[in-house]
Amino acid sequence: MTRILAAAQALPPHYVDQETLLAAFRALWGQKHFNLDRLEQLHRAVRVGGRNLALPLEQYAGLESFAARNTAWIGAAVDVGEDAVRKALLEADLAPEQVDHLFFVTVTGIATPSIDARLVDRLGLRTDVRRVPIFGLGCVAGASGLARIHDVLRGAASETAVLLAVELCSLTLQREDISIPNIIASGLFGDGAAAVVLDGGARGRGPQIKATRSVFYRGTERVMGWDVVDSGFKVVLSPTVPQLVRERLRSDVDDFLAAQGLARKDIAHFICHSGGPKVLEAFEEALEVPRAALQRSWDSLQTAGNLSSASVLFVLADLLHEGAARPGDKGLLLAMGPGFCAELVLLEWP
Repeated sequence: MTRILAAAQALPPHYVDQETLLAAFRALWGQKHFNLDRLEQLHRAVRVGGRNLALPLEQYAGLESFAARNTAWIGAAVDVGEDAVRKALLEADLAPEQVDHLFFVTVTGIATPSIDARLVDRLGLRTDVRRVPIFGLGCVAGASGLARIHDVLRGAASETAVLLAVELCSLTLQREDISIPNIIASGLFGDGAAAVVLDGGARGRGPQIKATRSVFYRGTERVMGWDVVDSGFKVVLSPTVPQLVRERLRSDVDDFLAAQGLARKDIAHFICHSGGPKVLEAFEEALEVPRAALQRSWDSLQTAGNLSSASVLFVLADLLHEGAARPGDKGLLLAMGPGFCAELVLLEWP
């Protein structure tokens, strides 16, 4: 049975509080006659206190092309990704040579060789490590990555896998785009990486992955994602996301749990992607849980912003580090993202 041995967070070193970022955007977009009161309203509504950036704030003005931003993305992604994996392996008490699989997820940059390949020598991984880079799943990819690793490991008790999620959202921002989705993204999304170490059940006593389910919602391709334009990735972010959560998530979760002989009342820990205040409120309504049940997600949003694929793994790491779970506890890890889709992962603590 697939077991989670450790989870670790890594943030780039350039922290900027939200007030400083807001001032920078006021200076940028005020020249374009954007309603600055509306800018401030949107930034404050996302309830993010500050974010870590891939680069020092003053260096962003010099990144005038997609090529420049993506080159910066590659360098920063390798650094923060290495940090996350080293921390996770240290927590799991494993050496890099013991890793059999390396899964890498992202949606904020492109690279060939991929970031996982660039980490093989830096981390000292074996030359026969099996790499799986995944691009395009966005916010759901942290949960989907765990599920896909479970597909591989549940028949391989002696093998070990690492899931690495790296998102550097600040390097995707379109400075010329004053649409509401881009303004919201400028206040909501942050930079960071998370790594999770799993094995087929031969080591440790971490939570087991008992079941997973993928859910795809037809006719929702324009709900969330990128439009690839000359200047890079232009955000697609529909205001219908919270409503989709309210309409669909409860029945999807109930069906998934019922297939395991469970109900929502049996779940002690809800590990939800920090998608933003409206999304978290929709999660609470759909799951019929109080604010306290998703407090770790709210806290992660406030301290780091929405980290796309890494967000749900940040929340998982916080839960594991707190040691709040007791033997027999069950947890539901869930995220939603471009497609539009959801991924559900059922956990149980031994």
